[in-house]
Amino acid sequence: MKKLIPLFCLSICLSSVNAQVKEADSVTFLLHKFEQHIGKETYHISKTDKEITYSVDFKFVDRGSPVPLKAELKLTTGFEPISLSVKGNTARSATINDVVNISGSEAHIKVDDSSYTQKITPLTFPVAGYSPGTVQQALLQYWKNHHQPASIKTLPFGSVQIKKDGNDTLTFNNKPLILDRYTVSGLIWGNELLWADRAGLMYCLITNDAEADKLEMMREPYEPLLPELISRAATYSMRLFTKAIPKTGTESKNIAIVGGTVIDVVNATTIPNSVVLIENGNIKAVGKVGEIKIPVNAKIIDAKGKTVLPGLWDMHAHFEQAEWGPAYLAAGVTTVRDCGNEFGYINAIKKAIDGGQGIGPVILKAGIIDGKGPYALGIIQADTKEEAIKAVDRYYNNGFVQIKIYSSVTPPIVKAICDEAHRLGLTVTGHIPNKMTLQAGVDSGMDMVNHVQYVYSIMKRKKDRSVDFEDSTSKAAIAFIKAHHVVIDPTLGVFEMVFRSAKDDITIMEPAFYTLPLPLQAIFKNTGQADPARAATLKPVYESMVKIVKVLYDAGVPIVAGTDQGFPGYSLDRELELYVAAGLTPMQAIQTATITPAQAMKIDKQTGSVQPGKHADIIIVDGNPLTNIREVRKVAVVIKSGQIYDPVKLHRLVGFSK
Repeated sequence: MKKLIPLFCLSICLSSVNAQVKEADSVTFLLHKFEQHIGKETYHISKTDKEITYSVDFKFVDRGSPVPLKAELKLTTGFEPISLSVKGNTARSATINDVVNISGSEAHIKVDDSSYTQKITPLTFPVAGYSPGTVQQALLQYWKNHHQPASIKTLPFGSVQIKKDGNDTLTFNNKPLILDRYTVSGLIWGNELLWADRAGLMYCLITNDAEADKLEMMREPYEPLLPELISRAATYSMRLFTKAIPKTGTESKNIAIVGGTVIDVVNATTIPNSVVLIENGNIKAVGKVGEIKIPVNAKIIDAKGKTVLPGLWDMHAHFEQAEWGPAYLAAGVTTVRDCGNEFGYINAIKKAIDGGQGIGPVILKAGIIDGKGPYALGIIQADTKEEAIKAVDRYYNNGFVQIKIYSSVTPPIVKAICDEAHRLGLTVTGHIPNKMTLQAGVDSGMDMVNHVQYVYSIMKRKKDRSVDFEDSTSKAAIAFIKAHHVVIDPTLGVFEMVFRSAKDDITIMEPAFYTLPLPLQAIFKNTGQADPARAATLKPVYESMVKIVKVLYDAGVPIVAGTDQGFPGYSLDRELELYVAAGLTPMQAIQTATITPAQAMKIDKQTGSVQPGKHADIIIVDGNPLTNIREVRKVAVVIKSGQIYDPVKLHRLVGFSK
């Protein structure tokens, strides 16, 4: 599977490059995910009269899974590329085996089992993914030495654009440290942010790995600066979009949506030929044309032939880069529950959006807590009651509305977390920890559960691993969930993507696949089972998960739509399509992404439906998703808090071709 590619940044002339290489013959970068130190990358330099060779050893361990990689980069003493070889893993399930050899105006390229030769032009450099960072450091030197060109072609494909974005003054060892800040685009989806000193040494890179998780590289020994740089990265990356916010109609405090069919998700009915009147960001009136008086100065949006419905919710988001904001809005998602993130990063992202310094949906923050151990995620961990209370209190005091429990929390600590959260008025969601069942988690106080797999795991299974829904164990499991009022976000789309045969047509799952930015296409193209036979053995498991959603829904269990990332924005649409495939009506599926999550989060008096007095979070769809749920994808207009957005412009802002 191919991968997202980051980049370091250097600001030096050729003479200082040679001096710096001699000074730093061996350098280590510390690798982090969710701020947790999970590995390192070390490079060593050897030189001859004609060549400089970087030998790189990269490895991290993500939730118990090793991710090793080795690379070798050869340059001339003038820092022109000669060759690059990279082999290993770029994520838990992503591999790489690339070789590039450059000779004159030709490049000989091997990507996995494919080999070919191609002509190259000046300003071309080999890169092979977001890792190793050492290669990006050399690329930055190349960029500087070639007078900072607007674009550099990269091998085996693509191009990169590097810009200096400013500088930051930090404090390290009680002394000021001034670092130049750069943005790099074209190597991953969206922008990377990185910091380097005036001599060209990279101190910090904030990028995304091949699982689309945010990953940080920090030069040793400057690790204490990482939390501050993560927070600044959120603010700076959001600010990049405020220069070209594609919204219209903001000059009028009154907006009237006229002629469309409103979907009333509260009463499961429709209002044809309607008027929706918005005033100062709130819905003032909803009714039929002729029944609602439209102010003379109102901005009119013609919705004839279209459907008007509440902005959609993604109840399992991981908002790990600023580009998710425009992508979510473009797909009609106006509210997300962020189910675990870096503390400073998500605080800064939400602050930027709420303060008008960034583009994105309403964010409801769920703070993640894990236990200690080899499979732990993040740095907020609790193994004692005191640690659990402290973690919950920290989240509560910083505006988080929910706690998310992760997989390594021990049973006694689950109860301590839930008790403290409930004392403060917070609800608790999350994984069912490794040594617990869903029943044990709920008995300890969990209000909600992420992922349908935890329901599947407590049901009776047949030899082919499909669920026996008629068995008493299966019926008891559903009855328990119903009796305890547990809210489930199934994330069916995640299992569809992982269990499918990678040889299947991906546009069946995502019709807009080829409008995605190329780095995202490269990640998702081969996601799934490489062996079709293996995919076939998993089919009964997946089909049972789909049926579980219908069985839960029919039993009266609240189902809320969530994606756990996937195709940015579009995966929420796919989740609804899968619910309809499971047997829900389109209206019922839409309710799982509108009023039901608003009720689950106890804010349905303010949002979640198109009704007077609620926030004006509304989308207009060019079609009727009640007759064909796939038409929910045809978003023509997005309104969030009374601001009007063009989804095409939003998508183009973050690299989509539509």
